[in-house]
Amino acid sequence: MSDSEQNGSNQNTGETAEAQEERAEPAEQRAPTPEDKLGEAQAEAARLREQLLRTAADFDNFRKRSRREAEDAQRRGRETILKDLLPVFDNLERAASHAESAPDAKSVAEGVRIVAKQFVDTLDRMGIKRIAAVGKPFDPSVHEAIQQIESTEHPAGVVIAEVQPGYMQGDYLLRAAMVVVSKGSPGEPASEAS
Repeated sequence: MSDSEQNGSNQNTGETAEAQEERAEPAEQRAPTPEDKLGEAQAEAARLREQLLRTAADFDNFRKRSRREAEDAQRRGRETILKDLLPVFDNLERAASHAESAPDAKSVAEGVRIVAKQFVDTLDRMGIKRIAAVGKPFDPSVHEAIQQIESTEHPAGVVIAEVQPGYMQGDYLLRAAMVVVSKGSPGEPASEAS
């Protein structure tokens, strides 16, 4: 064989090898069959299901932890309030036991007044304020009228007596004050309370 024939046959062999490689590649990169697609979809579904179960478990743990933290915060808040109020209760008990053996009521009354002031001071430290009522115009947002009385001393719509005090914590109404409101003089026409 001549060199040119060998080169030609090498070229044919080279072309044949390249053609074979090109034919081999499409066989490896063949189009996925429906079974392949189904298997991939099932694997993806299993992965997503596992991820969903993990996320649901994480959320459930978060919800339980949040509930537990909220309960702990409420418990700590109650403990703080009780720790502030226990000295008042202790002094009230002392006043009650002293009242049994006290020779005069004046000293007992003074002791009770001191305990009441201690209680008001404790509420003040907690941010709880007593609602001013007597002598003020009736305000339905903080007062609860339980009675109306004719009065020559007070104009209509003014609180003349407090039956039970009301309290606020900041802007939040804890308890409305139960009050008696003036109707005005007996001859005066009743006006609407504001």
